[in-house]
Amino acid sequence: MKKTMNSLHIKYCGNKTLEDLRITADSNAQYLGFIFAKSKREVDPSELRNWLTEINANSKKLVGVFVNASIEEIASVVKEVPLSIIQCHGTESPQFVDLVKQTFNKEVWKVIHHSEEAIKNMSTFNGIVDGYVIDSKAKGLWGGSGQVFDWSYIPAYVAEAKQQGVPCLIAGGINQENLDKLLTLNIDGIDISSGIEQNDKKDIDIISKIEEKVKRYDTSTKS
Repeated sequence: MKKTMNSLHIKYCGNKTLEDLRITADSNAQYLGFIFAKSKREVDPSELRNWLTEINANSKKLVGVFVNASIEEIASVVKEVPLSIIQCHGTESPQFVDLVKQTFNKEVWKVIHHSEEAIKNMSTFNGIVDGYVIDSKAKGLWGGSGQVFDWSYIPAYVAEAKQQGVPCLIAGGINQENLDKLLTLNIDGIDISSGIEQNDKKDIDIISKIEEKVKRYDTSTKS
C-alpha cells in the first residue's frame, strides 16, 4: 500500500449489508472494510461473496478485519472472499502477524490502539506489516465505538510509520465535523465506520460531504 502523490487513503469500514456495499463501492474510497469478528457489523463470508456477484467492487481493495483469529479462521474467509488486505485488529503478536503474511501472501495491516505504549508496540512490527491503523480503545469494544483518541499523539504515530516506510491511517470517531482538523495533521489516510452512518446504515450524503473535504485537502496540498 503506497501513498499516491497528494492523495489521502480512504477506507470505509464496517460494511454489513448489501446496501452498505452498494453505497461504498460507488464512493471514492480505495479500501472497503468488512468485519469478520464478533461485532454489530460482523458479516458472513458466504453472504458477502454473494453480494460481490451483484455489485462491482473491482476498483476497490477489500480489507478483512479480524480480532485474534486463528490461521484456520482467516483461511475460511479468504476461501470465500477475494481479500486484498488482512487487518489484524486485536492483540496479535509480531510472530503471528508475520505468519499471517507468509501463509496468505497478502498485505497485512496492524491496528494499534492508542495508549502510552502504542509507539513501542508499533516498533515491534517494524519490517512485518504493510500499514497501520491507529484506533481508539473503548471498554468492551475493539473498534467502531465512534470515540476519538487524543490527536496530539498523531504526529508521533505518523513519524514512526514513516520511519518504517509504511502508511498510517487514523480511525476512531472521525466524522464530517472534525475531519478538517484531522486533515491538518499530515496523516496518510482515514478509516471511518460509524462516521459515515445514519441510523446504523452507510449514508451517501455524509460520504459525499466527507469526500468533498478530502478533495479540497488534496487540491490544497498540490498548490
